[in-house]
Amino acid sequence: VQLQASGGGLRQSGGSLRLSCVASGRTGSIHSMAWFRRVPGKEREFVAAISRSGDTTPYADSVKGRFSISRDNPKNTMYLQMDRLKPEDTAVYFCAACSQYYPTGLPRLPERYRYWGQGTLVTVSS
Repeated sequence: VQLQASGGGLRQSGGSLRLSCVASGRTGSIHSMAWFRRVPGKEREFVAAISRSGDTTPYADSVKGRFSISRDNPKNTMYLQMDRLKPEDTAVYFCAACSQYYPTGLPRLPERYRYWGQGTLVTVSS
């Protein structure tokens, strides 16, 4: 499975941006997908995840109510709609995919995800 993230850019505080992540290869093996972000000098931070059906979507508290994750399975694409952006949202955003089902819920740990995109930079100015 290969993942290609895009859509990053520069926005002012309060603005919006939509990230996309296109999967290719053995996409039929993908179960959950997720977005993570990383600020230089810090660990990757969980942002949101989505189940195969799209009916389960946990979010990090820091983005809840502002970000929305979705996926279009026929297009093998996952999205992250980011509204009311804040300067602290500035980071490199990575999409990830997991082919394993976890009965305890969608994983939030990066080591649970086997496949990763290359990252796309989001910069929010104040």
